[in-house]
Amino acid sequence: MTDPLFDMSGQVALVTGGSRGLGRQIVLGFAAHGASVVVASRKQAACEEVAAEARAKHDVDAWAIGVNVSDWDQCDELVENAYRRAGRVDVLVNNAGLSPLYPSLTEISEALYDKVLAVNLKGPFRLGTLIGARMAGAGSGTIINISSVEAVRPSPGALPYAAAKAGLDALTLGLARAYGPAVRVNSIMAGPFLTDISKAWDLDAVTAALQHSSALRRAGRPDEIVGAALYLASPSASFTTGTVIRVDGGLYSP
Repeated sequence: MTDPLFDMSGQVALVTGGSRGLGRQIVLGFAAHGASVVVASRKQAACEEVAAEARAKHDVDAWAIGVNVSDWDQCDELVENAYRRAGRVDVLVNNAGLSPLYPSLTEISEALYDKVLAVNLKGPFRLGTLIGARMAGAGSGTIINISSVEAVRPSPGALPYAAAKAGLDALTLGLARAYGPAVRVNSIMAGPFLTDISKAWDLDAVTAALQHSSALRRAGRPDEIVGAALYLASPSASFTTGTVIRVDGGLYSP
């Protein structure tokens, strides 16, 4: 039996970037606690795989919707499609994100800059406002934005991403004020996690650096994001809104 404080039975959760990494873990974590899930990501086939896994493992309804959240119109279509298929959205997780590598700050192209801001900030803004308004009209709902420690520890190698995530944290508080008291809106500020993105890291260098910069002295496993997401989505967080929760292994301040 699921603890009532973390019970998501009867709720529908929409997770962007839900086909892999942290998003996939959140989808399956919510499904394990009774939520129906809408898996949204760029690749329809990958979304279908995760939705099928959620149904098979946890006997919940699960839908797959391919979408590019950097596109304003596709965000509109995602909202309409999700409500048409699932009937409602009780929890929105804005998890989709990207941070492409670039040779230097001056060599960042306008296209790369716009793409990073679009995926990490424009999409969450459009989805958060559209779904937040519907949630407020229905009398309840929860929005969770997946931020990054880059928002407060910006590095030269990920500066557009850092700026977008700082904007996302500002958006969190603004949406909480706009759609409260019915809708709760919070951010999870994620630290280094061993997702697909980490395959591009120099793991030896990262591990060595974390020995001196992190209380836990390691990167996180993808499943270690689930507890915070489940807390914020569930009745446990009924008095938590407009805040940023750090899940970063205890990174020291710069």
